[in-house]
Amino acid sequence: MSTEWAAQNLQTPGVRFVEVNEDILLYETGHLPGAVKLDWQADLWHPVERDFIEPQQVSELLGKLGIGADDTIVLYGDKSNWWASYAYWFLSYSGVSHLKIMNGGRQKWVAEGRELTTDAPTVTATTYPALQRDESLRAYRDEVRAHLESVNNGQGAMVDVRSPDEFSGKVTHMPNYPQEGVLRGGHIPGARNIPWAKATNEDGTFKSADELKALYEGEGVTADKDVIAYCRIAERSSHSWFVLRELLGYPKVRNYDGSWTEWGNGVGLPIAKTYSEE
Repeated sequence: MSTEWAAQNLQTPGVRFVEVNEDILLYETGHLPGAVKLDWQADLWHPVERDFIEPQQVSELLGKLGIGADDTIVLYGDKSNWWASYAYWFLSYSGVSHLKIMNGGRQKWVAEGRELTTDAPTVTATTYPALQRDESLRAYRDEVRAHLESVNNGQGAMVDVRSPDEFSGKVTHMPNYPQEGVLRGGHIPGARNIPWAKATNEDGTFKSADELKALYEGEGVTADKDVIAYCRIAERSSHSWFVLRELLGYPKVRNYDGSWTEWGNGVGLPIAKTYSEE
């Protein structure tokens, strides 16, 4: 939905705005009036396991944020809705419905000179009903390994949404970000490199459906295939997952949560490289 629609519905009952930023301190500098904050790391990740909080905890989180089962949740954030898309994927995976993304995110809202506030929103806690995960939206390591055969025979597709240098194996981290512990550079064999940001315009909005269709179909990633997207820890690939599933309507798209931090370190897992120092 557009920033214009959002501005007109800031006070609409049943519409709840949730800000999710890579920069977790950005919310306090100013946010949409009435919006609540979601901290992707502190709120969504299990405190000691490399996994997510359980569905019961998701219900508790939404209840604490004052969100009801019938509310429309409008997610938005910095960097072309990068982490807002991650929250959208995670909440969808957790069984939450009535989700939307504000097209252009915080970037477009600020560029248009729209209202921001530092006031803390008034929240009345709710009892959010029990949730059940939708495992069809998430891919695990062994499923990805089995998927390689589908990629080879043309029935499946693998989308690596990282930067070209990460894909080639030249570097093991995002540009201007620290190395995060992966041992090998490269990509999953058979993957096509379609960097996530190619789906966005300079103002942070998504490109048109025709442009997006051409982007993915040009790399052989078509709607008839079983698609798995991955990046480093699934944040960038959540953005591409949203584009493929929600904007283009691909029927079977999964996000590989472990992504390269798991695959690049996994014993016995094959990789491919296109970069050589020779």
